[in-house]
Amino acid sequence: MPSFDITSDVDWQEVDNAVNQAAKELITRFDFKGVKSEITLDKKEKIVNLFCSEEAKLDNLRDVLQTKFIKRGISLLSLEYKEVESAFGGSVRQKIIVQAGISKEKGKEVMAAIKVAKTKVSASIQDEKVRVTGKNRDDLQDCIALLRAKQDELKLPMQFGNFRE
Repeated sequence: MPSFDITSDVDWQEVDNAVNQAAKELITRFDFKGVKSEITLDKKEKIVNLFCSEEAKLDNLRDVLQTKFIKRGISLLSLEYKEVESAFGGSVRQKIIVQAGISKEKGKEVMAAIKVAKTKVSASIQDEKVRVTGKNRDDLQDCIALLRAKQDELKLPMQFGNFRE
Protein backbone atom coordinates (compact mmCIF):
# COMPACT_ATOMS: atom_id res chain seq x y z
CA MET A 1 0.00 0.00 0.00
CA PRO A 2 1.53 3.39 -1.00
CA SER A 3 2.51 5.79 1.77
CA PHE A 4 4.50 8.94 2.51
CA ASP A 5 5.70 10.83 5.58
CA ILE A 6 5.00 14.43 6.55
CA THR A 7 7.85 16.01 8.51
CA SER A 8 8.75 19.49 9.68
CA ASP A 9 12.54 19.77 9.75
CA VAL A 10 14.83 22.77 10.13
CA ASP A 11 18.44 22.92 8.96
CA TRP A 12 20.17 23.94 12.21
CA GLN A 13 23.35 25.03 10.44
CA GLU A 14 21.31 27.49 8.38
CA VAL A 15 19.54 28.74 11.54
CA ASP A 16 22.93 29.31 13.16
CA ASN A 17 24.19 31.11 10.04
CA ALA A 18 21.10 33.34 9.92
CA VAL A 19 21.47 34.32 13.59
CA ASN A 20 25.18 35.06 13.14
CA GLN A 21 24.53 37.17 10.03
CA ALA A 22 21.78 39.11 11.81
CA ALA A 23 24.11 39.77 14.78
CA LYS A 24 26.81 41.06 12.40
CA GLU A 25 24.33 43.31 10.64
CA LEU A 26 23.28 44.85 13.97
CA ILE A 27 26.85 46.02 14.53
CA THR A 28 26.97 47.87 11.20
CA ARG A 29 23.45 49.35 11.08
CA PHE A 30 23.24 53.08 11.73
CA ASP A 31 19.85 52.95 13.48
CA PHE A 32 21.32 50.60 16.12
CA LYS A 33 24.28 52.84 17.03
CA GLY A 34 24.26 53.44 20.77
CA VAL A 35 21.49 50.89 21.30
CA LYS A 36 22.44 47.72 23.15
CA SER A 37 20.94 44.86 21.23
CA GLU A 38 21.80 41.24 20.71
CA ILE A 39 20.56 38.06 19.08
CA THR A 40 21.61 34.69 20.48
CA LEU A 41 20.76 31.10 19.63
CA ASP A 42 20.41 28.34 22.21
CA LYS A 43 20.64 25.16 20.11
CA LYS A 44 19.96 22.88 23.06
CA GLU A 45 16.68 24.59 23.94
CA LYS A 46 15.88 25.47 20.29
CA ILE A 47 15.33 29.12 21.21
CA VAL A 48 16.46 32.40 19.63
CA ASN A 49 16.75 35.19 22.21
CA LEU A 50 16.30 38.83 21.22
CA PHE A 51 17.39 41.63 23.57
CA CYS A 52 17.14 45.36 22.96
CA SER A 53 17.63 48.33 25.27
CA GLU A 54 14.89 50.29 23.47
CA GLU A 55 11.42 48.79 23.09
CA ALA A 56 10.79 50.61 19.81
CA LYS A 57 13.82 48.92 18.18
CA LEU A 58 12.65 45.38 18.94
CA ASP A 59 10.48 45.29 15.80
CA ASN A 60 13.50 46.30 13.70
CA LEU A 61 15.57 43.62 15.40
CA ARG A 62 12.91 41.00 14.64
CA ASP A 63 12.73 42.22 11.03
CA VAL A 64 16.50 41.84 10.56
CA LEU A 65 16.31 38.26 11.88
CA GLN A 66 13.33 37.36 9.67
CA THR A 67 15.10 38.74 6.60
CA LYS A 68 18.13 36.56 7.27
CA PHE A 69 15.92 33.49 7.82
CA ILE A 70 14.16 34.08 4.50
CA LYS A 71 17.46 34.51 2.64
CA ARG A 72 18.67 31.25 4.15
CA GLY A 73 15.54 29.37 3.03
CA ILE A 74 14.10 28.81 6.50
CA SER A 75 10.32 29.07 6.69
CA LEU A 76 8.99 31.72 9.08
CA LEU A 77 6.21 29.28 9.96
CA SER A 78 8.77 27.35 12.01
CA LEU A 79 9.13 30.33 14.39
CA GLU A 80 6.86 30.67 17.40
CA TYR A 81 7.05 34.11 19.01
CA LYS A 82 6.60 34.35 22.77
CA GLU A 83 5.50 37.46 24.68
CA VAL A 84 7.75 40.51 24.88
CA GLU A 85 9.17 40.66 28.41
CA SER A 86 10.27 43.82 30.18
CA ALA A 87 13.81 43.78 31.49
CA PHE A 88 15.81 46.24 33.57
CA GLY A 89 16.08 49.92 32.58
CA GLY A 90 13.32 49.98 29.96
CA SER A 91 14.93 47.24 27.88
CA VAL A 92 12.95 44.34 26.46
CA ARG A 93 13.58 40.75 25.45
CA GLN A 94 11.69 38.17 23.47
CA LYS A 95 12.09 34.46 23.01
CA ILE A 96 11.46 32.81 19.66
CA ILE A 97 11.05 29.05 19.68
CA VAL A 98 12.27 27.26 16.55
CA GLN A 99 9.90 24.38 15.93
CA ALA A 100 11.51 21.25 14.57
CA GLY A 101 9.42 18.13 14.22
CA ILE A 102 5.66 17.80 14.39
CA SER A 103 4.26 17.88 17.92
CA LYS A 104 1.33 15.66 18.90
CA GLU A 105 -1.05 18.65 18.82
CA LYS A 106 0.06 19.74 15.35
CA GLY A 107 -0.08 16.13 14.19
CA LYS A 108 -3.71 15.94 15.31
CA GLU A 109 -4.45 19.18 13.41
CA VAL A 110 -2.91 17.70 10.24
CA MET A 111 -4.92 14.51 10.65
CA ALA A 112 -8.10 16.55 11.21
CA ALA A 113 -7.44 18.56 8.03
CA ILE A 114 -7.08 15.30 6.08
CA LYS A 115 -10.32 13.90 7.57
CA VAL A 116 -12.30 17.09 6.89
CA ALA A 117 -11.26 16.97 3.22
CA LYS A 118 -12.68 13.41 3.03
CA THR A 119 -9.76 12.10 1.02
CA LYS A 120 -9.37 8.34 0.61
CA VAL A 121 -6.27 8.16 2.80
CA SER A 122 -5.57 7.42 6.44
CA ALA A 123 -3.03 9.17 8.64
CA SER A 124 -1.23 8.19 11.83
CA ILE A 125 1.20 9.99 14.12
CA GLN A 126 4.59 8.31 14.43
CA ASP A 127 7.03 10.06 16.77
CA GLU A 128 7.66 13.52 15.20
CA LYS A 129 6.11 12.78 11.81
CA VAL A 130 2.76 11.85 10.31
CA ARG A 131 2.50 8.83 8.01
CA VAL A 132 -0.22 8.90 5.36
CA THR A 133 -1.30 5.72 3.54
CA GLY A 134 -3.75 5.24 0.71
CA LYS A 135 -4.85 2.72 -1.90
CA ASN A 136 -3.25 4.46 -4.86
CA ARG A 137 -0.68 7.11 -5.68
CA ASP A 138 -3.24 9.64 -6.97
CA ASP A 139 -5.01 9.82 -3.60
CA LEU A 140 -1.68 10.51 -1.90
CA GLN A 141 -0.81 13.24 -4.41
CA ASP A 142 -4.22 14.85 -3.83
CA CYS A 143 -3.53 14.78 -0.10
CA ILE A 144 -0.12 16.45 -0.60
CA ALA A 145 -1.74 19.20 -2.72
CA LEU A 146 -4.39 19.72 -0.03
CA LEU A 147 -1.81 20.01 2.75
CA ARG A 148 0.39 22.40 0.75
CA ALA A 149 -2.65 24.67 0.32
CA LYS A 150 -3.37 24.52 4.07
CA GLN A 151 0.24 25.02 5.19
CA ASP A 152 -0.32 28.67 6.23
CA GLU A 153 -3.58 27.81 7.98
CA LEU A 154 -1.92 25.04 10.00
CA LYS A 155 1.11 27.29 10.72
CA LEU A 156 3.46 24.40 10.09
CA PRO A 157 6.20 24.11 7.45
CA MET A 158 5.81 20.64 5.96
CA GLN A 159 8.12 18.46 3.91
CA PHE A 160 6.81 15.38 2.17
CA GLY A 161 9.15 12.44 1.79
CA ASN A 162 9.73 8.71 2.10
CA PHE A 163 7.23 8.06 -0.69
CA ARG A 164 6.77 4.29 -1.03
CA GLU A 165 4.76 2.10 -3.34
